[in-house]
Amino acid sequence: MRAYAAFLFGLRAHAIITLNKDRLMFQKELASASKQLMKAIEAEKLPSPDSIEWIPTPFQGDWGYGTAACFQIAAAEARSGAKIQVPVRAQELAMLLAGNMDFSPDFETCQAVRGYINLSIPASRYAEKVTDHVLRSLSNFGRGEPKTERVMVEYAQPNTHHSFHIGHARNAILGEALARIVEFAGYPTMRASYPGDIGLGVITCLWGYLKFHKDQEPEGVHERGQWLATIYTEANALLTPGENESEQDRAQRQAFDAERRALLKKWDQGDAEIHELWLRTRQWSLDELDEILKLLGIHIDVYFYESQVDEPAKEIVEELIRITIAEDGRPEEPVIVRIDDQLGLQKEKYRTAVILRSDGTSLYLTKDLALAKEKFEKFNVDRSIYVVDVRQSLHFQQAFKILELWGFPQAEKCYHLAYGFVTLPAGAMSARRGNVILFMDVYHEAVRRVEAIIAEKNPQLIDAQRRRVAEQVGLGALIYSMLAVDNNK
Repeated sequence: MRAYAAFLFGLRAHAIITLNKDRLMFQKELASASKQLMKAIEAEKLPSPDSIEWIPTPFQGDWGYGTAACFQIAAAEARSGAKIQVPVRAQELAMLLAGNMDFSPDFETCQAVRGYINLSIPASRYAEKVTDHVLRSLSNFGRGEPKTERVMVEYAQPNTHHSFHIGHARNAILGEALARIVEFAGYPTMRASYPGDIGLGVITCLWGYLKFHKDQEPEGVHERGQWLATIYTEANALLTPGENESEQDRAQRQAFDAERRALLKKWDQGDAEIHELWLRTRQWSLDELDEILKLLGIHIDVYFYESQVDEPAKEIVEELIRITIAEDGRPEEPVIVRIDDQLGLQKEKYRTAVILRSDGTSLYLTKDLALAKEKFEKFNVDRSIYVVDVRQSLHFQQAFKILELWGFPQAEKCYHLAYGFVTLPAGAMSARRGNVILFMDVYHEAVRRVEAIIAEKNPQLIDAQRRRVAEQVGLGALIYSMLAVDNNK
């Protein structure tokens, strides 16, 4: 956390530096003001300040610069034995010196405010300077100096065998905004996606496909992606206990669940037929994801998949068992890490984490351990940021602490950026229950509404141009609606 706090401080510092770069626009005028102030200080035979620094004044609607030079002078007088209160004396000096300064006509007023000498600039003059600077800098206006610390931002990672809903869009949009900010601040930035392409949820969809919908897939990228989501919801309904479930229904559900888990075991053992089906249906989901990311203007540099880190994750588990960080309860019980006990904590904080099921299959947490190792060792990143909603906060706390207990040196360079997830009036969206709002449905509705307004306000606009404008405005409105809400809400 300390390391990430330092990184955040660096981003804040960049914002401050960007803000202060406008001093360069008034460098000549501020240099002249500094000479005038030094002249007034010498005339009053006051101690000379170490330096005169001008910083933007923090008052809303006020453009200008202020200096704390009077505080330096008052502090020097106090060190010399004068019986004074530094803030009170600083204000006295500010009033004295401000009245004796002959400042540039570029400054509208020179005022003493709480010990500071503040120079204000007419808004029109400030706007003129800023506009000139922006036109000279163009897209580099405010850009940070190049840095060496390499940052990976992980986002836009829906599970496969579902469909991209509006909650996924919030994740992708927030992640891309963060990646652009980090990149603009001067950090070499890698955009990464980690789609969940295996696990019991994916197997549930495959089971439903094989059981009820084999070879019935529709044509079209989005149609296939949404069809898989429908199968997933349908399959979960058959596998979830219902109210007033009869003995016959329970037996049927348990039989279905046994089939599903047998399918997971076959996948885990490398069954060729199951792997072929899994890869083919996975690609349908990835095709849909690719189309939507292109629409959003997002380019992912590297894709990780849960399936690729499954075996490396199990190797890490075995090592954690060997060094007595993990406890192996197989075959009756799972492999666990009692994190609080390992850390010597008296109060529960990180709890006990399951890192391998009793049947030897892995979990999300298991794979995140292997993923962290691959990010730092294969891609040589210095920092890894996970953009995942707030519901996974404990998951990442456990993952990072297990990495720390394992002795992974970059554990402190991993950070979970949590955000509030999109909810519906009935509560959180759930692909399992089928209560989701698909992103493409929202996008098409936004475009439709904009087109209707254009048709009313500008009926002469040709159809192709109206459609293009509607798509741009509709998408922009959708993206803005996601970024306008604080990521903590």
